[in-house]
Amino acid sequence: MKKSITIIDTFGFLFRSYFALPPLRSNRGFPTGLLTGFMNFVAGIGKDFKTDYIVFALDAKGTTFRNELFDNYKAQRPDVPEDLLTQLPVAISWVEKMGFKIAIRTGYEADDMVASIAKDAKEKGFEVRIVSHDKDLYQLIDDENSVYLFDPTKKQIINEAKCIEKYGVTPKQFIDYQALVGDTADNIPGVKGVGAKTAQTLIEQFETLENIYENIENIDKKRTKELLIEGKENAFLSKQLVTLKDDCHFISNIDEFSLPLENPILKIASDLESYDMHRIIERVNKNGLNYKTEVPKKVEDEKIEYILLDNENDLTLAINKIPRDAIIAFDTETTNLDTAKAKIVGFSFCYEDKKAYYVPISHNYLGVGNQISIDAAKKAIEILNRYKLVFQNFKYDWQIVKNNFDLDLKLYADTMILSWLLDTSEKVGIDYQIKKYFQIDMVSFSQVVKKGEDFSSVELEKATQYAAEDALMTLKLFNKQLEIFKQRGEDELLSIAFELEFNFIYVLASMEQKGIKIDVKLLKEYKDRSLIYLNELTQNIYEACGESFNINSPKQLGVILFEKLGLASSKKTKTGYSTDESVLESLKNEHKVVPLLLKYREAFKLHSTYIEPLLELGLKDSENRVFSSFLHTGTTTGRLSSKNPNLQNIPVGTFSDIQIRRAFIAQEGYKLVGVDYSQIELRLLAHFSKDEALVNAFKQDLDIHLQTAIKIFGEDEAKDKRAIAKTINFGLLYGMGSKKLSDTLGISTKEAKTYIDSYFEAFKSVKDYFKSIEDEAIEKGYVKTLLNRKRLFDFQGASPMLKAAYLREAVNTLFQGSAADLIKLSMINIHLKYKDNPNVKMLLQIHDELIFEVKDEYVDEVSKDIKDIMESIFVLNVPLKVSVGVANSWQDLK
Repeated sequence: MKKSITIIDTFGFLFRSYFALPPLRSNRGFPTGLLTGFMNFVAGIGKDFKTDYIVFALDAKGTTFRNELFDNYKAQRPDVPEDLLTQLPVAISWVEKMGFKIAIRTGYEADDMVASIAKDAKEKGFEVRIVSHDKDLYQLIDDENSVYLFDPTKKQIINEAKCIEKYGVTPKQFIDYQALVGDTADNIPGVKGVGAKTAQTLIEQFETLENIYENIENIDKKRTKELLIEGKENAFLSKQLVTLKDDCHFISNIDEFSLPLENPILKIASDLESYDMHRIIERVNKNGLNYKTEVPKKVEDEKIEYILLDNENDLTLAINKIPRDAIIAFDTETTNLDTAKAKIVGFSFCYEDKKAYYVPISHNYLGVGNQISIDAAKKAIEILNRYKLVFQNFKYDWQIVKNNFDLDLKLYADTMILSWLLDTSEKVGIDYQIKKYFQIDMVSFSQVVKKGEDFSSVELEKATQYAAEDALMTLKLFNKQLEIFKQRGEDELLSIAFELEFNFIYVLASMEQKGIKIDVKLLKEYKDRSLIYLNELTQNIYEACGESFNINSPKQLGVILFEKLGLASSKKTKTGYSTDESVLESLKNEHKVVPLLLKYREAFKLHSTYIEPLLELGLKDSENRVFSSFLHTGTTTGRLSSKNPNLQNIPVGTFSDIQIRRAFIAQEGYKLVGVDYSQIELRLLAHFSKDEALVNAFKQDLDIHLQTAIKIFGEDEAKDKRAIAKTINFGLLYGMGSKKLSDTLGISTKEAKTYIDSYFEAFKSVKDYFKSIEDEAIEKGYVKTLLNRKRLFDFQGASPMLKAAYLREAVNTLFQGSAADLIKLSMINIHLKYKDNPNVKMLLQIHDELIFEVKDEYVDEVSKDIKDIMESIFVLNVPLKVSVGVANSWQDLK
């Protein structure tokens, strides 16, 4: 297989890069569009094409032989934009810093360097790729010897066929073609009056410029002959000007052109940071490059100390040395990820760059050394708690210390939350973040804890290395994050962390501690009823198919449906026939078994996902309460998610007389109080868009869905069409187009488009506002919620489909994210009011709804207070409205 060399027409590429990207700027106002395009190109080496060698060709300063031939060569070029000129020297300096070879020679242009290197490489048997869209280089294309151009913008190879398709001549004839037509960009005269079509005809007939003039008398068209005679001197001058010099012999040692061994982008990371080009560093740290590189060598290897504090004297001395103004990273090691079950094994702390400490408390293995007593550990943590403490996942550590020592840790900062705020779509784990920013592989849990064991079985020396590293890296990450917030000018976003998100962690930790009561008796009834129903469905399915089989096996079901019963299969997977819900839905009228299968799937999901797991969890607790974990950073929009169990997706309705929400109940002497923001996202739409019709409707407390129905369908049909109007109201918020709306409503696409057009006609400002969200997202690469939380989008290189998805998500994030901001604010204020009140417990947050457990005699008072807090939490252009429900079970709250 041929080795390949890639030659970059550097200035040509950079010029095009400048005009291809929006006018980006750093926080200090320095233009960075060209630099960003250049870095994206470098990051793409190995993806768009594979290469063994690479060289950047540059123009030398001063005149060339062409200026001596023709004084007016390139004399009429327009002025280069100032922003482009400012960035060029920076980009060129980066080429060298990154370790790439530069080809430059006095008296020659970059195109001559390209031609010379291409000739030498071709003679050595290399495949030659020239990264350029410049037509002056078409003369170098040689299919027979694998020399071609590559357009980096269109990701397209330009070969002999493309040349003929575009200009009607072969690459070998291209200089003769240019000699005739000239080039206004370089002020090459050509033959005045001879255009592309005439030139193509002449070259097709006579092949070369010399042959044209030798056969001038054989040219039929009188006017063409006259023009050629008049322009002969310019024609041959032009041919000299456009013919590239290929005699520089620049290649002496081909290894000098090898791709840099060290990651070129990370080599200039500090330069990129200074121009606020953080995204490219993060992307390369995360994904690497598309060819194998090494991490740049550090100036010095860090000498890090991990110190075991296994006696009270050493622990006291270490803590007494901590400066008053220190910021301390703190981390716990435990026996379990479930905070309710976990016992503390030890804790680590760090306040210096290269030193961290581990305090063992309850390691348990044969021959374990000295450890710190529970009382001494508690006193140490109480002292550390007076400092500014930084955590990676504070919610976990808070619950561990609360459960094991009955102490309330105080939070200064949480690096996990800061990671999420900097990029909501990225992983927030400490291992990932440290690898991304520092290229350090941390010791993994599986490296120190054997399968089937927990941290208490880890030897103290190993435990110290692992735990102290966690604390040290948490502090290191925190300092890096502060640096990034500062470099990006993200003071506002950092304020959100300290004023909103960090305070919200206390709310979630409190909710997780309280849990919600389950009616285990009802769930047992549901389980029995569900099993009977599933058994009936199973027998009916076997009867309809004529045999028994594993209904839950897609493979067996596929064979039954598409081989035995002969139903038409439209989808197939690697393992067999697809039997997903969409396939079954499309077949439900084809055979009587298909509706039964759909019912079975629904009933089985209800049984296996909700009834059995909830019953099992409820029976484990003495008070029959289940305790969910709320994920602060689980979504890109800012909404909460939950797990073990997931309480965000508990079914609302009834299925076979089973209502899952009815099993969530208040404890005796209490009621559940449900408080729900009414149409919060539509109110936010009115606030942001300032649409007069929407704003007035909310200010007058009108039924917004009925008002929409009136505007689309008229007064007479409005009541009957309210449900359709509701679908349109919410659908358009989430980027629903006419196709999706037609599917949802069961109408034609044309009719759906008419509805959408009528909606935007009625609420004129809304369409413009949606467009402004998309335009701003593309221009800035992010959207901001009501409280200025950001979600980033990487439009660079995104496919049209991905770009469209990003734009839908941008609109979605603005409304869902802003609603999340408001409910977080409300929850923090409610928590502060009732955190020490045993009569009021905040239990759940499900999107725009909060569920509380309130003692019977305080229900009216508390309901009113919570409603007042939520409706006055933030001043919008329209009123915030809250609905309140009171009941014994979640099902009856609405």
